[in-house]
Amino acid sequence: MVGAITRTPLQNDDTILLPERIGDLTGLDAYGTGGELLAIFLGAFLIGNLMLAMTGVAGPWAKRKITAAFTDRIAVNRLGPAGILIIVADAVRLLSKELIIPENADRPAYDLAPIVIASSALLGFAVIPMGSGIHLADPEVGLAYVFAVAGIASIGLVMAGYASSNKYSMLGGLRAVAQNVAYEIPLVVTGMSVVIFAGSLQMSTIVEAQAATFDLGIVSIPAWYALVNPFAFVLFLVANFAEVGRNPFDTPEAPTEIVAGYQTEYSSVYFVLIYLGEFLHIFLGGAIIATIFLGGPAGPGPAELGIVWFLIKIWAVFLLTQWLRSAVPRVRIDQLIEIGWKGLLVLSFANLVLTAVIVGLIA
Repeated sequence: MVGAITRTPLQNDDTILLPERIGDLTGLDAYGTGGELLAIFLGAFLIGNLMLAMTGVAGPWAKRKITAAFTDRIAVNRLGPAGILIIVADAVRLLSKELIIPENADRPAYDLAPIVIASSALLGFAVIPMGSGIHLADPEVGLAYVFAVAGIASIGLVMAGYASSNKYSMLGGLRAVAQNVAYEIPLVVTGMSVVIFAGSLQMSTIVEAQAATFDLGIVSIPAWYALVNPFAFVLFLVANFAEVGRNPFDTPEAPTEIVAGYQTEYSSVYFVLIYLGEFLHIFLGGAIIATIFLGGPAGPGPAELGIVWFLIKIWAVFLLTQWLRSAVPRVRIDQLIEIGWKGLLVLSFANLVLTAVIVGLIA
């Protein structure tokens, strides 16, 4: 069925890390270790603010506009062109609200929980290759690292639920952790099937392994793992939606279930941080999907457009989450857990074994 496989080597820019590029452009390399640390800080600052800016657009504005389009309603349209200034209005409104602390709250845990939830997602972007040298770090265990730091959010959910001194928040936190455990295992196992194909946990190697093309007669298609193994791609998508708490898997914080779950007692800047963390995790999930299944920054045109194609893929995943939010009803908590343990877990291990057999036979 496959006529030939052609591998396209990566551009030189894709092997240069962002701190190295910043060091070269600014001359910080000449200042030794101090200069290198400053270049790393500047690189992290740029990537972090890019993700925060995307989240600032997605939460207050894009989510509303997309949901309105799917449900045939009128979204924000009064403040600025297409209502875009609602971002500024919401920021002022939320940050100026009074921060109300429950009387019996466990203050250290209550204060730290929003920071843990938001920062765990930002840490994951450190190893994501975004193309054209926009890559902060490239450790050999990159995929394991991103799964590990994303999982830290579960600790923040427990802290928020426990520290709020509210039984509904506590139940929401427990439900969220039960959901994360039930779906994080299938997520990691499905990701390991990609590792078997690529032969490495290093994110740049996984992207490079997808640089090949399959020649099907007169048509050539990219060897993205979403096309090589669409079954694994669908499994990973479903598990990722559950991991980031999107419909139909948003039961732990659903107002129809237990008020607002673990975030019931949060207001003002703390609520903003939790809300920010939720959308950062959606974009991190999209970045992981784009990297290990959709060729990372690969796309038509010169290598400099890699960051553009990468962001388009992330936003495509975000659009899918909002589509599901408008079209699919949420499942009950017992159904949610059953789908994870009895469905996705079994299917993910079956996919892993099948992938190992196929790769072994090909090798």
